Amino acid sequence: MDRATDNLSTASSSSDTNPDTPRACSPSSSSSFSSSSSSASSAVHRALHLIQSDDPDLKLEAAREIRRLTKTSQRCRRQLAQAVQPLVLMLRAPDSDHESALLALLNLAVKDEKNKIKIVEAGALEPIISFLQSPDLNLQEYAAAALLTLSASSVNKPFISASGAIPLLVEILRYGSQQAKFDAVMALSNLSTHPDNLSIILGTNPIPSIVDLLIFCKKSSKTAEKCTSLIESLVGFDEGRIVLTSEEGGVLAVVEVLENGSLQAREHAVGALLMMCQSDRCKYREPILREGVIPGLLELTIQGTPKSQTKARTLLQLLRDSPYPRSELQPDTLENIVCNIISQIDGDEQSGKAKKMLAEMVQVSMEQSLRHLQQRALVCTPADLPIASVTSEVSSK
Repeated sequence: MDRATDNLSTASSSSDTNPDTPRACSPSSSSSFSSSSSSASSAVHRALHLIQSDDPDLKLEAAREIRRLTKTSQRCRRQLAQAVQPLVLMLRAPDSDHESALLALLNLAVKDEKNKIKIVEAGALEPIISFLQSPDLNLQEYAAAALLTLSASSVNKPFISASGAIPLLVEILRYGSQQAKFDAVMALSNLSTHPDNLSIILGTNPIPSIVDLLIFCKKSSKTAEKCTSLIESLVGFDEGRIVLTSEEGGVLAVVEVLENGSLQAREHAVGALLMMCQSDRCKYREPILREGVIPGLLELTIQGTPKSQTKARTLLQLLRDSPYPRSELQPDTLENIVCNIISQIDGDEQSGKAKKMLAEMVQVSMEQSLRHLQQRALVCTPADLPIASVTSEVSSK
């Protein structure tokens, strides 16, 4: 979680590259690095001095300098940890530049677990929550980004939910700017991993807004991955399953992620559909089949993660006319399962696509079997693997 949230914070623009990391260099470049390091250290001490000032203008200058210093430097984030408390006091003061203080805190929190916890302990949640309701759209965005980053810490999650942030994040998901929506859904995804938070999230009826965001975002994006992760968690509840299937385009959006999402997103998508079908096969089989899920499932059985492959095969079994194994004369192979499903699909285009996918799967399976035999032949002596045996195995594939 931490990696995903830190890299996607709106305001921080942080990078995995740490410019303070020494490299092998010539004497001249070593001297340059030493000079640069000394300059950064001097700037850190100056910023810490100014942030303690009673002069609002000097505090503002310090906040902006802290933001600059911590934009990409992990070392500066550690060295400037002492600035957290005075920056939080700036957030709470009615006449301060809240935006500058919030951006400085956001950069301090990025990729720094201790600073994340320290910011929450210093009392930052109350003003940040109030900024979510600000008419200033920029402040709303920065507040959502701050909660996204702070919620990456497992220690902070119960405190953030207890502060009343979840309903407000769902409101941002409904009415906020596009960037604020992206950050809000990722913050909610972070918070959903805490067991007590899922029921709170479900109680705010977030699925229609998540589906809207999922429909319009790129299916291979990190946003789609987090939307699908949330949906997978929420369809574990009967209420979540009912809302998803009643929402126009809800099941279809999940199927589209199953087809075009990242590997992790596709795993969440097939997990969500499988959970629905396992909870009540009679109720959810038809809505899932209607959205043309078969080609994507077939592809997942070959190209998905190990978990995706297992889930896709299980879901294919549930989607066929009868979920029970066939007789010994009709073995329960993937081909038989899929042929059974294809025979029930309405529409030539969908059926044709599924049949084409099945043919490709059989071809891939044959090629993999032949490669496996070739590899065995390379490591076996003639005594170990007689020619007759090889011929027999090839003909049986």
